[in-house]
Amino acid sequence: MSETVSPIPQGLHSLTPHIVVNDARKAIEFYQTAFGAQVCAIFPTPNGKIMHAAIMIGDSTLMLNDEFPEMGSPSPATTKADTCVRLPLYVPDADKVFNTAVQACAKVIMPMMDMFWGDRYGQVVDPFGHHWSIATHVKNMSMEELKAAGDEAMAKMATAGS
Repeated sequence: MSETVSPIPQGLHSLTPHIVVNDARKAIEFYQTAFGAQVCAIFPTPNGKIMHAAIMIGDSTLMLNDEFPEMGSPSPATTKADTCVRLPLYVPDADKVFNTAVQACAKVIMPMMDMFWGDRYGQVVDPFGHHWSIATHVKNMSMEELKAAGDEAMAKMATAGS
């Protein structure tokens, strides 16, 4: 008898982020403290580095591993390059999670504020060089309301820059 296999593993979404860090064990501890992460799986190499780990933050899986520069997998800490990837995290209380992340040694990139698109929103960079956007959706908006609010915000930005 043949079992039906889902093309997307149970518990994952079609798009699942996977990050590289310079110390996966410390990163997992940070994500547990800052974001309430739960460990799903850890697969260490014989020398103790983490080849693959999966953690749950809210209802989503984040995959991560130690860097392996010799295999073309460095971390932002090693490359000294700013990552252009943002990891959006929606939570019930963005201010609380933001403050917890900062207390756990994340650095503020953008303080928490109410955004024109209806989110309470801020950004931090974790101690491993990855950027997190932390948000709580606080206002539902129609596309017309969103466009008007966006146009107004962009107009204010244009006049502030002149």
